[in-house]
Amino acid sequence: MLETFDITRAQLGECHSIMGVIFFLTYVPSGWLSDKLPTRWLMSISMAGTGLLALWLSTAPSFAQIKLIFIGWGLTSGLTLWGALIKGTSLLAPHDQQGRFFGLLESGRGLVEALLATVGLAVFAYFLNTLEASTSGSLTAVIWFYGLVAIGFTPILFFALRTSHMEAPPNPNSRGIAGLFQDLKVLLTNQKIWLAALVILIGYQIFWVTYSLAGLLQSIFQLSAVTVGAITVGRLWMRPLGGVLAGFIGDYFRVIPFLGVLMLIAGGLLALLPLLPATIGATVLFPMVLLIGLFTYGVRGIFWATLDECDVSASTRGLAVGIISLLAYTPDIYVPMVQSWALAEWGGQQGFQIYYGLFGASSLLGFFAARRLIRLGKP
Repeated sequence: MLETFDITRAQLGECHSIMGVIFFLTYVPSGWLSDKLPTRWLMSISMAGTGLLALWLSTAPSFAQIKLIFIGWGLTSGLTLWGALIKGTSLLAPHDQQGRFFGLLESGRGLVEALLATVGLAVFAYFLNTLEASTSGSLTAVIWFYGLVAIGFTPILFFALRTSHMEAPPNPNSRGIAGLFQDLKVLLTNQKIWLAALVILIGYQIFWVTYSLAGLLQSIFQLSAVTVGAITVGRLWMRPLGGVLAGFIGDYFRVIPFLGVLMLIAGGLLALLPLLPATIGATVLFPMVLLIGLFTYGVRGIFWATLDECDVSASTRGLAVGIISLLAYTPDIYVPMVQSWALAEWGGQQGFQIYYGLFGASSLLGFFAARRLIRLGKP
């Protein structure tokens, strides 16, 4: 990408930061919008818009235009998609099957991501090696592939959701801005909303820590880059497995208490990993990391099942998704700063122990928040 678009790594990072800011700013508006417009319209617009923006990117535009494209992706992935996707899944799932529906959503996202990446890599290799295209030309083909897939699925999505239970009737008592503030007041005084946000926040920050696993394995346990790569790929394949298993097992035992236990195990495994001797080999680290991946992806797969426990009407559920997201995804902001602080202050294995231990221990808070959420729901 740097070569094709003639930009620096810092400029690419700037684009990702801009998109992250757009995500943050659109969480609440996205939820509100999903309460006002049909889910199939919002999701179809998101798919088509994302694909068209990809085709624009394939023309190798100027850096200013690339920033506009990333702003657009922030809107098509955040404003028009996020609230509709989570609200729609929550409405689609029966009360006793929330875990499996959200688990299948997370697993499906992971599986599609892996499959598209595999095909994209094959396209890149075909253009580069067989057709002897340039690196830039090969990347352009991959971008076209992703863009056309998104555009191609737009009508399928639109018609498939035509009779779906993902839709909710508009709120007949909606009163414009006055109604919005009244809905916000009701949601913000709902203790269950805050508990659900706390559970998701803890689960998400535990998951966020796993992004540094490759650095830990290579710098502390002195594994080769190839071995670290193999372990990392193995962890990624825990995403489709973890979400499905957590969803079905959670529904069998009752999903919210199971989520609390799952979070405790994931946090404990994370805190334990950097405490292992630095001389330990891949034969122990590989299954350990796979277990961490299985449990953290399991937590991520079902933590939105907490939404169904919050006693929120279908007509304001999207707004609830926006409020919870605004709070629950703040680890995107502070977890990287905590990591930098811990490694700068203590360095080496001790720094990782403090970083992993701190967020691993936070799983206790998530466990008790999940228990409290269940107690409030009991008649």
